[in-house]
Amino acid sequence: MGNLIGMDTMKENQAGQVEKILLDGKIRNRLNDLGLIKGTHIECLYRNKGISAYMIRGAVIALRAEDTALIKIIIPES
Repeated sequence: MGNLIGMDTMKENQAGQVEKILLDGKIRNRLNDLGLIKGTHIECLYRNKGISAYMIRGAVIALRAEDTALIKIIIPES
């Protein structure tokens, strides 16, 4: 198993797998269209105060902290 954290708390170069998406409506649909669904492998590439960049299915996607706080990630135990 691993540790369950909010996507907004990932560190740069940290990777994990999507476990839960607690968003709804248009933003959830848009993230689903981008391939962000349960089981998706993601890596945090860059973090800033309000926005962070992630590698998702071979594409770099920038997301707002308020949205990523509602996405739960499993980080493998080291």
